[in-house]
Amino acid sequence: MSKKFLGILLATAMVAGTLVGCGSTAPATTDAAPAAAAEEAAPAAEEAAPAAANGQKVGVAMPTKDLQRWNQDGANMEAELKAAGYEVDLQYASNDVQQQVSQIENMINGGCSVLVIASIDGDSLGTVLASAKEKNIPVIAYDRLIMNTDAVSYYATFDNYMVGTKQGEYIRDQLDLDNAAGPFNIELVTGDPGDNNAKFFFNGAMDVLNPYIESGKLVVKSGQTKFDECATAEWSSANAQSRAENILSSYYADGTNLDAWMCSNDSTAQGIVAALDANYSGTWPIITGQDCDIVSVKNMIAGKQSMSIFKDTRTLASQVVKMVGQILAGETVEVNDTTTYDNGTGVIPSYLCEPVFADINNYKELLLDSGYYTEDQLQ
Repeated sequence: MSKKFLGILLATAMVAGTLVGCGSTAPATTDAAPAAAAEEAAPAAEEAAPAAANGQKVGVAMPTKDLQRWNQDGANMEAELKAAGYEVDLQYASNDVQQQVSQIENMINGGCSVLVIASIDGDSLGTVLASAKEKNIPVIAYDRLIMNTDAVSYYATFDNYMVGTKQGEYIRDQLDLDNAAGPFNIELVTGDPGDNNAKFFFNGAMDVLNPYIESGKLVVKSGQTKFDECATAEWSSANAQSRAENILSSYYADGTNLDAWMCSNDSTAQGIVAALDANYSGTWPIITGQDCDIVSVKNMIAGKQSMSIFKDTRTLASQVVKMVGQILAGETVEVNDTTTYDNGTGVIPSYLCEPVFADINNYKELLLDSGYYTEDQLQ
């Protein structure tokens, strides 16, 4: 059995070695390039370790297919797990909590040895995961921390606080807040209040921006600076757009200029862009984002979105496959954070990958030269 597990790890290492490493440099649309990149690596790993996992099944629960990034995460994970010799049960839950609970129940009862879960609502899986714990099935929380259950074994994600920090720093640097006289007008939007990550994103950005807000160099004319005021249910573009339209009509319809809109991710940024297109005639503001969705990269090229945090989902998938192999081999699981992510029952051992940002100056290097996208996809 040990030789078989060694085969798993060797195969996983071969796949991961083809990708960008963690900590070094993350509406449904076409995602062929990221998925293809993962699939290209699969034949070599399969050849190196055929059936190395001895048919063990891994359950992968993703929130929805309606956002490009989850399609990519699921496809990358499935390709790499299969390349390492595992059977994979990959399910998408259409952003329906009860559907995700049912899918996880089926995975538990269907013989899965490990569960990898990107939760829709981090507080809604306690009961079903209690069943996983009873059956000694380890759970890896994927990108979103699962809250208030002691059934979570590990957490794999990007450094979420750093995501927000980089967004805030980008606005600071582009407006030259340490030197320019100001004042500058800014508005804020973040994600779903049930997503634990959204608070990390928001807090990271606000820890950079708040000193300038307090000094008066940055002015939030809407007055909406608290997380609950800026949250966007389901990270919905439509919800972000509706709120933005209200803000624009109330505070900027008289010609007042807007200098920046801090958006925690690309789907909210797309809603802001749509609202600005229809309701704003001033100088185009700095707009941040996250995920490098194709729509947002096109907006970046067109000058309508300034930057997006790039979280290479191939990187995170490779790390999770490595962790799955270590769990099933009874080996020490690699983590690099044991202090930050408390899910209400204790700190969850975590592996954090480092995000970077893409903008008009470096997107070709990050997204095209790496094979994440093709030029045709960004036309």
